[in-house]
Amino acid sequence: MDRFFDKVQERTENYLTRRKAKKKAEKMNRTFLSEALGWLDAILFAVVVIFLVNQFLFQFFIIPSPSMLDTLLVKDRVMVSKLTYGIETFPQGPKILDSRIPDRDDIITFYNPQYESKGPFFNVISTLLYMVTFSLVNIDVDEQGNMREKLLVKRSAAAAGDTVTFRDGNAYIKLSGTGEYVDEALFREQNGLATAPHRTIEGGTYVWYNAMGRLNGLTEGGVSSSNLPRHLVSDYQALDNSATFTDLYGFNKQISIGHMMADPTDMENRSTWAKYDIGVYVPEGHVLPLGDNRDNSQDGRYFGPVNADNINGRVVFRIWPLGRIGGLVNK
Repeated sequence: MDRFFDKVQERTENYLTRRKAKKKAEKMNRTFLSEALGWLDAILFAVVVIFLVNQFLFQFFIIPSPSMLDTLLVKDRVMVSKLTYGIETFPQGPKILDSRIPDRDDIITFYNPQYESKGPFFNVISTLLYMVTFSLVNIDVDEQGNMREKLLVKRSAAAAGDTVTFRDGNAYIKLSGTGEYVDEALFREQNGLATAPHRTIEGGTYVWYNAMGRLNGLTEGGVSSSNLPRHLVSDYQALDNSATFTDLYGFNKQISIGHMMADPTDMENRSTWAKYDIGVYVPEGHVLPLGDNRDNSQDGRYFGPVNADNINGRVVFRIWPLGRIGGLVNK
């Protein structure tokens, strides 16, 4: 029996010795090129995996602007589900599987209708870098180094068939099949929706800025300063120069009213004013995205409803900063 065990031990030692010598020889014969190719292969594999995850499962997104305060802060990093509204076959390509339309109140990411492309090659490279670095590297910036917003994040505030109009910054919704506008804040409260959308501009500020917008429109329409309505001049002179105003949509609405006041017979002026007065209609297969920070948001008021096919995903989780990690709670 001892001889049997001695034989087994001898063969095992010989096997391990030969294996060790083989590995040592392989290591000595390994060249710089083979090492580099090995690393390149591993990096390419990781890039492909990350790209596939970002494209088809979920994507990290950094909040670029204050339009969603206080729900999302500038430079918050969030996780976007790419499965909720259907899977894009490639960025901005056709969708497969479920392609449902967002529910009212979903926080969505979508392709910016006002984005000016720098060309398909740049789009591919910038998108790939943004994805594989988990939003840490973004080369798509303007001359000042600010991030260009190819993707926007807003709240789906109105559904197909709704019409939304804005008066002094407040939204009023005429639901599909109804004939009256209702205050959005009241509608949200009555239907258990998020109360996060809010105003930051004091209501009295609109007295000053409405007057300024109408005076601009009257002046552009050829009305001389001596013939400007005195009540508008008085309201404008009461302007608080320390006040900040970012509701350009409301300001442009007042300019259109000034144009119409200057020449009531000009049908183009009346048509422009009517568009502001009636509001934005949401067609089938679309949603109207609006920012929670209503007084400082470039949203559907400016570019209109967004087609569901251009919706990139649904924001489901905040991953950064550490003190704000968690799901998005509708307050």
